[in-house]
Amino acid sequence: MNPLSRSRFLRRIALAAAVLIAAGSAQAKTVQFQDLSVEVVGEGRPVLMIPGLNSAGETWRETCAALQADHVQCHIVQLPGFAGAAAVKTDRFVDSMRDRLLAYIQDRKLAKPVVMGHSLGGFIALEMAIEQPKAIDRLVIVDSLAFLGALQNPAATAESVKPMAEAMRKRMTEQDAETYRLGVANAVKGMSLDEKRVATLVQWGEASDRVTTAQAMYEMMTTDLRPQLAKIKTPTLLLGSWAAYASYGATKESTTAIFKAQYATLDGVRIELSQAGYHFLMWDDPKWLQDQVRGFIDAGAGHGG
Repeated sequence: MNPLSRSRFLRRIALAAAVLIAAGSAQAKTVQFQDLSVEVVGEGRPVLMIPGLNSAGETWRETCAALQADHVQCHIVQLPGFAGAAAVKTDRFVDSMRDRLLAYIQDRKLAKPVVMGHSLGGFIALEMAIEQPKAIDRLVIVDSLAFLGALQNPAATAESVKPMAEAMRKRMTEQDAETYRLGVANAVKGMSLDEKRVATLVQWGEASDRVTTAQAMYEMMTTDLRPQLAKIKTPTLLLGSWAAYASYGATKESTTAIFKAQYATLDGVRIELSQAGYHFLMWDDPKWLQDQVRGFIDAGAGHGG
């Protein structure tokens, strides 16, 4: 091995060792705040991680571990009502979670954190950035739309999809237990490449409060954030999936066009699509997602974290 190759090899070994040491030594503690449970891991630049519908905060655990070598402090959120967490009574679930998370940032004195959200969590993150544009340094939105109601019909409006959304909410809350269980299992098919992960999603769905689930779905279907995206002044990275829908005719190009249309009013948004990952990109294409996030966060270092 020549001296240059040996030097590169040793640097790689040192970097790998640093990652392992950082991941193993990161201390975690759980904070309870206004019906939220937040696991705080590591020290450094604050990154708030919000899971999606029916999901546990565990969704983000591997991503958090991978970022420890970059001096990141993860704040992994568990939303109430999902994956066995106690439900909270609220007329507007998404708005109330937005307000709780913004209050958490202020209470914990997090200096302009990065906010990462998956699916429903991404929708909440968008609402946070719309409500308080100066509170967040960077946004990472993972496979989430600004208006779910327009996915099937681009001409749909929040008002036009209400009857369908109301019927969906009523059906979900009134179904017998077995029918609901089968619905949960069908809903998560194709959300991950790994069947073990899909089984976990079924367990989380069955452990979630169905009223909370139905209400959150209703709000995502009937809330159109597209006209408000122009209020967001936060640099935003959107990471999307398409491969799960290839059998239905979707391509990377057609899916990119959907995301571009949904986020057309968000100035400077950067859109990147995974080559093969399904909806849970942090599980299916972890290195790609971690590299995307790491580069995006590093590009904003010094802007306030």
